[in-house]
Amino acid sequence: MADAAKRETWLERPVRGAPCTLIAEVAQAHDGSLGMAHAFIDAAARAGADAIKFQTHIAAAESTPGEPWRARFSPQDATRLDYWRRMEFTAEQWQGLRRHADEQGLLFLSSAFSQAALELLQRVGVAGWKVASGEISNLALLGAMAKTGQPVILSTGMSPPGEIDAAVACARAHGAPLAVLQCTSLYPCPPELVGLNLLAEFRERYACAVGLSDHSATIYPGLAAAVLGAEVLEVHLTLSREMFGPDVIASLTCEELRQLADGIRFIERMRASPLDKNALPESVRGLRQIFMKSVVAARDLPAGHLLAAADLAAKKPGSGIPAAELPALVGRRLARAVARDALLSPDDLA
Repeated sequence: MADAAKRETWLERPVRGAPCTLIAEVAQAHDGSLGMAHAFIDAAARAGADAIKFQTHIAAAESTPGEPWRARFSPQDATRLDYWRRMEFTAEQWQGLRRHADEQGLLFLSSAFSQAALELLQRVGVAGWKVASGEISNLALLGAMAKTGQPVILSTGMSPPGEIDAAVACARAHGAPLAVLQCTSLYPCPPELVGLNLLAEFRERYACAVGLSDHSATIYPGLAAAVLGAEVLEVHLTLSREMFGPDVIASLTCEELRQLADGIRFIERMRASPLDKNALPESVRGLRQIFMKSVVAARDLPAGHLLAAADLAAKKPGSGIPAAELPALVGRRLARAVARDALLSPDDLA
């Protein structure tokens, strides 16, 4: 948002119908590089995101040596636990990322994957709590987030309705503002599994804000979600399709994120301005004279002539008798002579 005026988002006004919060998800795309993490903040701001989101992993607090790989991609980490260790930043480094996001006009978010990570992020300061799909059943952690009173965003990628119900109840028990996101935990997600229908179902079932956490690597689901009034949209961001990491194939490039951001704002303006065909704007009404047609004389006609269909034509501009009235003029008598291509007026008729 560095190149645009600050706009209100759902995270700042967390109610149904609030403007969509576009979250650029970095996750582990920085690959443990603090400099790369800062580069993502600048890129997300330039591309028009509202928020930047990381993941805060404290390896010893969340994982064991037996944790399997989702996709074994790292040649330098013997185990998943080793990988999480390499992804860790210090509290001071997280604070620097938060300050950088503030400077760029971005809301700062990071998913906590343990109580220790939650406590760290409370010290750093976040705009709200994004609950990852794998943490939705971790009700102790979710309850601790909700107790802060800050907005809670639930991702539902691997959960059946009963599990989502329990998470929603947990958040609501502490009065936290809530958004429930449809998410399918596939990377990338094919179009037939995006599940846009669930936005309306969640809105009805939970009477709260809804949104989409999209892994399709395209802008299309996000734009469709905006049309449906999503209050939150999260997409993964990559600086290049050539980057390293398992999420690149499910991410948007910076150029695509810019397109998505512009599209969402365009859609919001459309949805906020319903058009009444009975009260067209002056700018449209003025075009009628240019594009519509009027009744004209098809040839030179003398005064007193009884008009036949062959004597009349419909031609531009539309400032005379409307073309739709041409049949009604057949059989009328001319009060005066009319030249070919002259627009007929009521004064021309006897």
